[in-house]
Amino acid sequence: MKRNYTLTQSQKMMVFILSMSLYGLSNMITELVPSIYLGPVEFSIEYFAFIPLTLCILFHPLYAGIGAALGEVIFGEIMLGQFGGFGELEKFISFSLAMYIAGSLVKDPRNKRHVGIAAMTGVVIHQLISMMVDIGKVWVGVDDFEALPGLAESVVVVEGFSFLNDVLFSGILFALLPTLYLVPRLYGKIEPLLGMKPRTPDNAYAIRGILHPRFLIPVILLAISAFGFEYLSETEWNIFEWEATFSYISESTLTLISLGIAAVVSATIVYVLIKRSKKERNKAA
Repeated sequence: MKRNYTLTQSQKMMVFILSMSLYGLSNMITELVPSIYLGPVEFSIEYFAFIPLTLCILFHPLYAGIGAALGEVIFGEIMLGQFGGFGELEKFISFSLAMYIAGSLVKDPRNKRHVGIAAMTGVVIHQLISMMVDIGKVWVGVDDFEALPGLAESVVVVEGFSFLNDVLFSGILFALLPTLYLVPRLYGKIEPLLGMKPRTPDNAYAIRGILHPRFLIPVILLAISAFGFEYLSETEWNIFEWEATFSYISESTLTLISLGIAAVVSATIVYVLIKRSKKERNKAA
């Protein structure tokens, strides 16, 4: 008999904070890795997507996905003294949506084929939304981009190449392979730290299918809203754009400060989880 996968409020909060701090920490590390440019195309480590993917698959895809997206905003933007207003909402929606769908696809974390498909699906959805938003901004005229002078259509070629690069490079090296390695090894070992039972096909997250209208319609609406927010970010209506007074400090210094804070928060969460687990085992003994 199948049972819905449910968490207590305390467990949801721990999953949320753990995902936020760990992904925020990884996001700061990627900021320190330099990019390589080949003409208008950038080769870089887009993100360590295996962290939120692993947490979404093992725990709850909604709270782990939203936590990771918020971690990027807090440690990668606000801690650096800047906030892009509506543009940050586009990133938040597209990334948390992609991670949520990826985590929801996996019914049994022990099935490597499901885990691999979910990992690549999450990366493809996120990069596809980002590519369509960037192309859409040029085509509606709110952003200028002409890699080839006089040929506005070149944005499709450049963005398409960047999409393939991010999916094949970052997607395989920093999402697919580490997720396939981590999920089977952490399954059944990390969940007890949060007082949770591992997800199984009989104890799955309650959705009626990835193509069900109740799931598909909100996904489409969120993707459209992501474009709308990015469109607003390029207009005078971007009233939430903000820059702190301490932003005059060098970016590398602020990045190291943010990295340190994210590391302290992550270590504290892991310490609390391990300590609580030992306490519960002692009580049981």
